[in-house]
Amino acid sequence: MEGAELAGKILSTWLTLVLGFILLPSVFGVSLGISEIYMKILVKTLEWATIRIEKGAPKELTLKNSASVGIIQRDESPMEKGLSGLRGRDFELSDVFYFSKKGLEAIVEDEVTQRFSSEELVSWNLLTRTNVNFHYISLRLTMVWVLGVIVRYCVLLPLRVTLAFIGISLLVIGTTLVGQLPDSSLKNWLSELVHLTCCRICVRALSGTIHYHNKQYRPQKGGICVANHTSPIDVLILTTDGCYAMVGQVHGGLMGIIQRAMVKACPHVWFERSEMKDRHLVTKRLKEHIADKKKLPILIFPEGTCINNTSVMMFKKGSFEIGGTIHPVAIKYNPQFGDAFWNSSKYNMVSYLLRMMTSWAIVCDVWYMPPMTREVGEDAVQFANRVKSAIARQGGLTELP
Repeated sequence: MEGAELAGKILSTWLTLVLGFILLPSVFGVSLGISEIYMKILVKTLEWATIRIEKGAPKELTLKNSASVGIIQRDESPMEKGLSGLRGRDFELSDVFYFSKKGLEAIVEDEVTQRFSSEELVSWNLLTRTNVNFHYISLRLTMVWVLGVIVRYCVLLPLRVTLAFIGISLLVIGTTLVGQLPDSSLKNWLSELVHLTCCRICVRALSGTIHYHNKQYRPQKGGICVANHTSPIDVLILTTDGCYAMVGQVHGGLMGIIQRAMVKACPHVWFERSEMKDRHLVTKRLKEHIADKKKLPILIFPEGTCINNTSVMMFKKGSFEIGGTIHPVAIKYNPQFGDAFWNSSKYNMVSYLLRMMTSWAIVCDVWYMPPMTREVGEDAVQFANRVKSAIARQGGLTELP
């Protein structure tokens, strides 16, 4: 009985602290300065770790590792040197293997494939010990890493799971209740309030620090917001500063529950799998949405998949055939504090969220850009490429064809 009472007191104290120091400030969109202090301590710690690594690692190892930023370990020595150890005469049949190896390396590590693996960090950020670039340096650095593991898994993870559970629960309950109201300006206002509040709570669950630039260019109602795509949390990042009508495929499970609740309160555009293949049907529904200037701007990620925060790849032209005003947005994450890129071929959603919630923080910059419209004589592909180039330049990202 005493154990149950103690557990109840701990739980009530924990929820009171979460409510008072995180949830209430999130509702009003304010910060108590706790996250700022945490980030300052984190930056100082990572700077110290970088100095220790540079001092402790052999210079030749550092140079070798800094040059190896690809997917595979490649031998950059000249061809004559690579063949010298294989041949005893001018030509041997085994020479074929050398050229085959080089050809396969070029195919495996082309510039597109590299964009579907996590970007290489200049220095270790104390999040993993499996990176081949960073071996044992010193006992002091190892102790700091162990302390970081304890903080991330025993303090931050329970806090973040609690916040995520509260945020998702409030989103489902809030949108379901608002959805029962008749269409009116009050319903729209409450819907936006619920979306903003719950997304802010979920961003706090990731220790998110977001810097918004050029807020005068925020997407307006009746328009289309297009952005580069790194992670599923891109939606949370943008919705923390304004509401959007989202476009996507209907899902099952927990995601399906959230989708069905959200669409009751806000005119999101969800498609069945069979409908997604019908481009004309998709275009028709999107045109009907933007024709109503009272509806929220549509949020679309034209790349159609997550790219690793270093580049912008081809934009699908469908978003640019609809007409209307395009509001470009560039999103760039700071990889020093955590890798936001979702490699869906390597991690499922649960594993990805666990990695995110056990990282130091999610820090990113969001640039709103001046609205763009299709010019006379410009087709949808040319318009898409022009918008893609603008986003790449603003975000400091590599533009790929």
